[in-house]
Amino acid sequence: MPTNRVEFDVDGHTISMSNPDKVMYPDTGFTKSDVAAYYRAVATIIVPHLRDRAVTRIRYPSGTGQKPFYEKNAPKGTPGWVRLATVATPGSSKDRDSADFVVADNEATLVWLANLAALELHTHQWLLDGREADETEPRMPDRLVADLDPGPGSTRADSARVAFLLRDRLAEDGLTAHVKSSGKKGLHLCCAIAATQPDVQVSAYAEAVARELEEEHPDLITANMLKVKREGRVFIDWSQNNAAKTTVAPWSLRGLTMPTVSVPMTWEEVEGDRDLRFTPEEALERAADGDLWAPLLERGPEVPEQDKVRKRRPGRRWT
Repeated sequence: MPTNRVEFDVDGHTISMSNPDKVMYPDTGFTKSDVAAYYRAVATIIVPHLRDRAVTRIRYPSGTGQKPFYEKNAPKGTPGWVRLATVATPGSSKDRDSADFVVADNEATLVWLANLAALELHTHQWLLDGREADETEPRMPDRLVADLDPGPGSTRADSARVAFLLRDRLAEDGLTAHVKSSGKKGLHLCCAIAATQPDVQVSAYAEAVARELEEEHPDLITANMLKVKREGRVFIDWSQNNAAKTTVAPWSLRGLTMPTVSVPMTWEEVEGDRDLRFTPEEALERAADGDLWAPLLERGPEVPEQDKVRKRRPGRRWT
């Protein structure tokens, strides 16, 4: 029996999609063709955040009701027009010295990825610069990121409180934080930085700030990666700044049983009480008004060296 297929003509490329009516999100019936339509509609606003960045994909070949898999290396049969970047992957679980990552720098690549059921698109905090195949070359991140992950017993209000605490703390060092929904239950804060410091320095700074806030607010914040330490607290995951780590891109879909999107938010929304999970329809309405994360496409300041992080006065509290 022939496979049900539909063709998309995008950017001068013809992309044949298999099983376009296959349900990717079982709670709503959102299909593979719906995924492609979403990424086509949001292409102009998501591509700038993906351009010149290696993309790790989370693929759901049987939909989000089944187990996904992470993919770094380009799959067999990748079209020649899809841009690839060879990136060193020391310590790879698959014993590879490098992987040929996809670079999703145009609409056609987004549609091709949708056909592969690559629902989630994750990127590093650094841009490709031609040296990424050499594992001895340091990565120079142009973004600092913090993933706020509420532990069991934490509330949405707790996450908001930590987000404001972290925003204000970063501002003391001259960094401007922008915020988005993770697309699940948390928040992501991100600052544009100079891309002149190695990731180990940026990560050390992020950890120092997270541990400082943990010391000031031990009943609210943890900077400890152990899950047993997260009960009733919000975990500030500073480790996302490691060169090998990736974070879901703004405007990317997430892999819940209903379609949600990691959407840039205003600080007024963070202070409110709306659900942090945005639907694709809500994301597209927001995208029509512009990209709240556009400032992150520009370079920012350097982060302070870890031993020069200015300590706040003991007892200061967020209000």
